[in-house]
Amino acid sequence: MNVDRIVLAVAGSFILLSLVLAHYHSELWLWFTAFVGVNLFQSAFTGFCPMAIILKKLGIKSGCAF
Repeated sequence: MNVDRIVLAVAGSFILLSLVLAHYHSELWLWFTAFVGVNLFQSAFTGFCPMAIILKKLGIKSGCAF
């Protein structure tokens, strides 16, 4: 897997997890869902993604896996 796919997988997992926590624990977890969504939105325009930076520092390759 490359950085782009891992970022999408982690973002999707965070959103689903926060929705489950909001349903069973507290609706305040929806703020975390909003944070992830806003971060994805701004990274589409700016190219700045903190998760991608962390993954690259961990040695995950970026770009196409072909």
